[in-house]
Amino acid sequence: MRVVVGERLGGPDVLRVTEQEAPLPGPGQVVVDVAAAGVNYMDIYQREGVGNYRTEPPFVPGAEGAGTVAAVGEDVTTLAVGDRVAWAGPGSSYAEQVVLPANRVVSVPDEVSLQVAAAAILQGMTAHYLVTSTYPVREGDVAVVHAAAGGVGLLLTQMVKRRGGIVVATTSGGEKAELALGAGADHVVGYDRFRAIVDEATEGVGAHVVYDGVGKDTFDDSLAALRPRGMMVLYGASSGQAPPFDPQRLNSGGSLFLTRPTLVHYIADTTELRWRASEVFDLIAKGELEVRIGGTYPLADAARAQGDLASRRTTGKLLLLPGL
Repeated sequence: MRVVVGERLGGPDVLRVTEQEAPLPGPGQVVVDVAAAGVNYMDIYQREGVGNYRTEPPFVPGAEGAGTVAAVGEDVTTLAVGDRVAWAGPGSSYAEQVVLPANRVVSVPDEVSLQVAAAAILQGMTAHYLVTSTYPVREGDVAVVHAAAGGVGLLLTQMVKRRGGIVVATTSGGEKAELALGAGADHVVGYDRFRAIVDEATEGVGAHVVYDGVGKDTFDDSLAALRPRGMMVLYGASSGQAPPFDPQRLNSGGSLFLTRPTLVHYIADTTELRWRASEVFDLIAKGELEVRIGGTYPLADAARAQGDLASRRTTGKLLLLPGL
């Protein structure tokens, strides 16, 4: 089977398509034919060797995907060959087949295509935990959503609106601004002006929460845009890691809260994983959550897909399709 291998740490050019033997499932495992694998910033962090994402080469990137069960191992009774499944967390998804723990995959309903499932599973559950658990949005809360036309941003905007929140969305303008408006954003503005819009929308009080997946470029203004006791949710770093800072700034800013969450801690329990995934897929199946696929690529173009994502010029979700 074909897989994408990171031969060393570095830029997109370290990724190569190679041939490996088809995997066999061990006890408690399944082998899945990959229909689509998601491309994420964490894949780029892994390739570059950033922080906790660093993996010693050679490695196969990819933390999410969807496909069809091809084989089951011993003691697996909850899944069968032919079942449609998705996953987020276990690695090595840039491949034609992947071996996964059976208790870490979730079922995909018939109403949801496998491409949409792959596009939604990781980013959909990320948006879900952000608005339900990290900062549970309430009716009337003002939320800043950075990079609102990205994969997480579009889903996050829709979920905040479903909970009755008011969204101040940041984008680089043009088509991205239109996409954010289409997702339900109340205000769409460039990164250099969002604080002024927050002030206008809140009569100078500030936002209840900022959901920031951009990091270095927006961190300072995001803290300054919060009301007293507001929460800064730093869940990504597409512009680079936020610099170290003096915790006294949280005090002087109004007893602010700062958290750096990640999905793995919100789906560590299998029951919680399946709850979040089922809620996301149920919303999609009912037509209440729109998933935008911004681009599809063959495995051989994995490097280009990561480069396109890193450029921050893309919208929605990027997918690798092993069948292309």
